[in-house]
Amino acid sequence: MPKLPKLPAPPLPPPLREPPPRPGESNGKGGPIEEAKAAGINVVDWVDERTSLSGAGRWLMFRKVPKGTNWFYTLGSATMFAFLSQAVTGVFLAMYYRPDPAGGAYESIRYVTNDVFLGQFVRGMHKWGSSVMVILIFLHMGRTFFFGAYKYPRELNWVIGVVLLILTMTMSFTGYLLPFDQRAYWATIVGVNINGTGPLLGPYLSDFLRGGSEFGATTLSRFYAIHMLLVPGALAALIGAHLYLVAKLGTTAPPWQKAEKRSELREAEV
Repeated sequence: MPKLPKLPAPPLPPPLREPPPRPGESNGKGGPIEEAKAAGINVVDWVDERTSLSGAGRWLMFRKVPKGTNWFYTLGSATMFAFLSQAVTGVFLAMYYRPDPAGGAYESIRYVTNDVFLGQFVRGMHKWGSSVMVILIFLHMGRTFFFGAYKYPRELNWVIGVVLLILTMTMSFTGYLLPFDQRAYWATIVGVNINGTGPLLGPYLSDFLRGGSEFGATTLSRFYAIHMLLVPGALAALIGAHLYLVAKLGTTAPPWQKAEKRSELREAEV
């Protein structure tokens, strides 16, 4: 009986085949580092194939910058980093904080400072980071003003930056009361009374901040809610809009940097 010919094995489907080597890489099997790198690349490719995030990343990261860009242009990124630091440290502090004016707020802060592992370090970062963020945002707005970056077509971005400054000051003001010690208590009373001297809306703003006519448990809870929920959400949304407009409109050149004329324009002048 004749022997039947052996049929070749069917080819593997494309998802099961090994990816071709990248330019500059050898065809041979690499070590564990190369395998881990390839696995990471495959995961990123898998996510990008389903989300197309690489296009947005290229649009955000790879863009032209004007000639003369210097370290002054990093003040905005430094301010955003300070905000992220405040957000991370604030989450850890909120895990232990109790907005109780009858000693609970002060005792929770004392417990974080003295007993929690790295609590004093985290609280120090949050406390001094707020001052750093205020300084950086003022420097950033000063650079924007003196470089003329608020002019057309970036007026909306300037308005958003002013609102971000106001929200940052609101965060500092509402966070100052949360330890609820003597200094925070009386300083907040002075600040609320100053707000009450404003025209038209001043008295209503003071009543809103106090939660009534007197300081009490409602005042601390209201400051805590504004500091932890209301203002951070608005800050995050406006920072996203701010970054979008920066990426869309680009940055301006320093005022001392003059644009070079094109060759055909120079020839036309001659």
